[in-house]
Formats: sequence, structure tokens, C-alpha cells
Amino acid sequence: MAKEEFSLQLQQYHRWKTDIIKNIETYRKWVEDNEMSSPEEDLRMYETIDALKKDEITIAVAAEFSRGKSELINAIFFANYQRRLLPSSAGRTTMCPTELYFDKEAETPYIRMLPIETRLEEMSIAEYKQHPDHWINIELDIESVDSLVEAFKEIAKTKSVSRDKAIQMGLYADSYFQHMNEAPLQIEIPMWRHVLISFPHPLLKQGLTILDTPGLNALGSEPELTMDMLPRAQSVMFVLAADTGATKSDMEIWQQYAKSYRETQQTGVLIVLNKIDTLWDELHDSETVDRNIQRQREETAETLGIPISDVYPVSAQKGLLAKIKKDDQLLSKSGLPALERALSEDILSKKQEIIRENIVSKIGGMVESTKSVLNERYDSGKNQLSELRSLSGKSADVLMDTMKKLRAEQSVYQKDVENFQTSRHVLKRQLVALNETLSIESLDQLISKTRESMVDSWTTGGMKNGMKTFFDGAKDTMTQVNWQVDKSNKLVTSIYERFREEHGFTDIKPLLFSTQKYTRELAQLYEKAEMFRKSPVTTMTEQSFVVKKFFVSMVSHARNIFFRANEDAENWAKTVLLPLAKRIKERKAQLEKRIENLQKVKSSREKIGENIQRLEKESADLEAQLDSINSILEVIHSPLPWQTEQGQDALSATMSNDVAMGGGAVVTALHGVK
Repeated sequence: MAKEEFSLQLQQYHRWKTDIIKNIETYRKWVEDNEMSSPEEDLRMYETIDALKKDEITIAVAAEFSRGKSELINAIFFANYQRRLLPSSAGRTTMCPTELYFDKEAETPYIRMLPIETRLEEMSIAEYKQHPDHWINIELDIESVDSLVEAFKEIAKTKSVSRDKAIQMGLYADSYFQHMNEAPLQIEIPMWRHVLISFPHPLLKQGLTILDTPGLNALGSEPELTMDMLPRAQSVMFVLAADTGATKSDMEIWQQYAKSYRETQQTGVLIVLNKIDTLWDELHDSETVDRNIQRQREETAETLGIPISDVYPVSAQKGLLAKIKKDDQLLSKSGLPALERALSEDILSKKQEIIRENIVSKIGGMVESTKSVLNERYDSGKNQLSELRSLSGKSADVLMDTMKKLRAEQSVYQKDVENFQTSRHVLKRQLVALNETLSIESLDQLISKTRESMVDSWTTGGMKNGMKTFFDGAKDTMTQVNWQVDKSNKLVTSIYERFREEHGFTDIKPLLFSTQKYTRELAQLYEKAEMFRKSPVTTMTEQSFVVKKFFVSMVSHARNIFFRANEDAENWAKTVLLPLAKRIKERKAQLEKRIENLQKVKSSREKIGENIQRLEKESADLEAQLDSINSILEVIHSPLPWQTEQGQDALSATMSNDVAMGGGAVVTALHGVK
């Protein structure tokens, strides 16, 4: 069953992360025990482990109201409760963005509701999440389904306020009431701005988060939802109704929001053509009904400009009913299994690939660096063995000649080490220049000037020019950042190439810095800011509220982009030369060790045999260590679980202790290394 498949894949994904965490922690202890760790790399491993533990899978559901979003969530995730948990009925039910997840730190399940009046304040939803005292809290009684259903009705609550109040909160536009001769004096608005539901559902406990969004009005009036929350989702289900097709308001949501997520290729977008049961005409035979559904599917794909394979016709209501009644025939007819299969294949595999690439880049590079140091020790040990064996029975003159050559080699290498330190200082100056370009202080000055110009502006046009000036300035800054990054990368590459050519360090490569994702994020934010700036709703909304919304959502988001880029650049600067520095230090130590061994031989010829035995044992130990390091690299670079035949078989079988990349074997191998 597709639901079981999604659940099993989510379990596999969770198990895979657990095994990866176990391996990183074991590797971290191993490098510490073998005196090969550094504070910077230790911090990187800690941050990677922490990120894996906090990792979430987010599925967002976006659509105009009355498209069956809440029913779809009920059918896919909550059918085992034998009734609807989320409010779902004719008309509008979800009045505000709602997040369903599992809060591991909370003592009891809860619903937290942020009052709509907080829209008047200059705090984002993300900031409010850090201050629980601003939320209305209701504890959930999970033993009583009736109690849960009653509590979840809070999502649909509204209140009536004056038109002036609605304007102040950015919840009014004349276009909302263009079908009426005169706009009403009292406006119905959502009671809550945002709702958080912590619920101990098995899938939510595995790290799944579901984001249920209201219709176009809320998407347009809460930019943080479209600027931050939806783009962070691994998949967005864009829901249309089969009985209406893609209406004008549907197309507005598609063009302004969902389409852009799809084009970034960072967020998967599945098109759900819901309510196909409205086309189940009993006066037509099944073939005619299927043709009508297929035609609607084709028209939807053509209207949205997407492949027909990306449009999933379903009946959430019949799918929920089928699961409750355990009617497999009706479930298949509802189309729900195909959608659930697409969710598991599309979301989890993409998410895992992203995490895997990140681990390969960060942790894999560290393991490769460790391997290169071990290879250096192994090769040096072999050379020392060869030297000692060749000196056995030779005259003192031959021994002295060998020592002279080694000291000359040491002298040359020492000069190269000094040159490395000089190069490091040159790079440090360049990295200071990069850091200054990414300076948050400079961006804050631009933010302050923009706020002053917008607040002091007497016209809407002047206010909108202020928005454009800010993002033009931010884009110019990012261009300068990219130029500085290019200079830094070239300098790092030249330092590595020098030691690669002169000392044969061919097995280590620098991890270059990239601002590509930040440049892309800023460009996307620029486009959305332009839509916000040119929107008729922005023109008609009270100016102080527009300024507030612009800074709370878009400017803060732009600042966050630069903050993360700055943080990543600083972390990169601390570690970019570490692999080379370790290798240089190791080569220096091995040269000193060779000279020390020769001095011992010089003082006592009888020690040649002892030294040979010691070096042979060290060589055997190093071979064992290299085997363990290669095992770690094999885990990091191995295929993802469901990309292998074993992984596919595991989806239809009970989860076993050996699923997820064979991590246990590596842990065992590592514990055997001393």
C-alpha cells in the first residue's frame, strides 16, 4: 500500500540519518584518540550532527480556498483516526497558515495560536516562535478524538472588525469586494495569524512537518509565508478542483507563488487535481468517466505549462472514506495511492540527496584529509624501513651521507613551510576583504537609510522607489561579494597547486567557497519584492503597514541571506587550509623522525634491528587504520538506500538493523582501530 511505502521510506530516511550521526560521532572520537583532531573540524562535525538531529521534512499544501486542502491532509496523514481531524467542509475552513509537527521538547501536545493583531507589530512569525508568551495555548487530549476535533476547529475561527482596522492590518483591498456595489463597514478576518499544532503522529515524530496554507488573500498579505516558509518546504502540493479547473485566482497563486518554487528546483511541486469524484457521473460508463478525467488533467497541464505526468487526479474525500472503510477498490479509484507514492519518491529521495551531498562535502573532505595524512605516515614508514635495511652492515660514511641528504631535504622543506606561512598571511588579508564586503553592519546601514526614505516619503511612488533602491543596493553588494570570493578561491587554489607540484600532494584538493545559492536566493527575493512593490494591493494598503511588512518579511529575509553567507564564509576561512596545513605538518614530523632514527643508529648499530621491527609493526597498524578510513569513505559515497536492490526490497519488508548504508559495520571497524 502506498501509505505504507511512504511510512517505510520515512523510517528508512530516519534510520539512515541515525546511522550517519553514529558514524560521524565515532569518527570524531577516533581522530581525537589518534591526536588528529582540530577545534575547527571538531566544531564542524558537531554542527553537522546537530543539523542532522534537527532536520525536518516539510510538505506544504497551497491553493485557493475550497479546493479540499484540509481534506487531502486528513486523507493522507490522519485516516487512521477514522474521522476528520482537521476541519473540512463546504466553504472556507483553513483561515490562517497552520503547521503540524511534533515538538520533542514539549511535555504535552498542543495548539498554539498567534493573534491576528500581531500583524500590527514589527516582529516576524519566526521571531514570535521564539516567544511562546505571545501565543494562546491549548493542550490537546490525544485520548479523545472528539476533543481533538473540537480543538482543531480553532483553525477556522474568524472575527469581525471595522474596515479601518482591516486596512491597518493589511487585510483589506477594494478588489476583494469588487462584486459588491459598496464595500461593507465591517470585515470578517481570521482570528489567528498563525497556528502551530504539536501532535504525536508517528510520521510527525519521524521529523515530518505539514504546512497548511489558506488561499490567495493570506498568501498575498503574509509575505513571510511565501518568502520563507513555502520555499523551505521539500514539496508543495498545489491543489486545484476538478469541477472548476484552474480559475483566475488559482492561476494568480500559480504564477506568483507555486510556479517560482518549481522553477528553482529546490522545492518540488506536485499538482493535485482534487474532487475528481464530481466527474463520476453514474449516467456514463467507466471509460467515459476516465476520458473526462484525463481531458481535465490534460487541460490543467496545458494551462499550467507542465508535463501531464505531474498532474495527479485524486478524490481526497473518497480516499479518506476508503481508508476508513478499508475499501481497497475505492481507494485505488480515488487516485490517492499514486499521489502518496509520488510524495515518497519525490520528497525523501531529493532531501536525502541534498543531505548526502552536504556530508560528502563537509565530512567526506575531512575523512579524505585524514586518509592523506595516514598515507603520508605509511609511505614515510616504508621509506624509513628501506633506509634502515639498506644501511644494515654499511660503513659510518654511508650513514653520514644519508643524514646530510636528509638534513638538506629538511632545510629546503623548512623554507617551503615558511613560504606557506607567508601565503597564509596573504590569504588572511584577502579573507578580511571578503568579510568586509559581507559585513552585516554595512547592510544594516543600507537598511536604516531605506527605512528613513520610505517612512519620510510623501507619495506611494517614493515609497516604492525606496524598496527598489534597497534591493538594487543588495544586488550590487552581492556582485562585489562574488568578485571577492573569486579572488579568494584563486589564491587558495594557487597555494594548494604549489605544494601539489613541488611535494607531490596530489591527493588533497581545496574545498572552494561558493555563493551561488545565496546569489540565487537574493535574485528570487528580488523578483518577489518587485511583485510586492508593483502589486495593486500594495498601492491600496495603508502606507505604514506596507513599510512594516516590507521590512518584517523581505528586508529581514535579505539580511538573513547575507548573515548566512557571512557565517559560511567565516567557517570556510577557518578550515580551508587545514588539510594542507595538516599534511605539511605531517611531512615535517616524518622528516624529523627519519633523522632521529638515523641518529639512534649512529649511536648504536645494534638498534637497527629494533627500529626495523618497530617500523614494521607501525606499518601494519597504519594499514589497519587506512582500511577503517576507507570503510568510512565507502559509507559516505555509497548509494542511497532506495537506490539499491536491497533498499527497494526493504520497502516491502520489516525494517531491519542492517538497512541504511551499512553503518553498523563501519562503527564496528572503527572501534577496532587503536
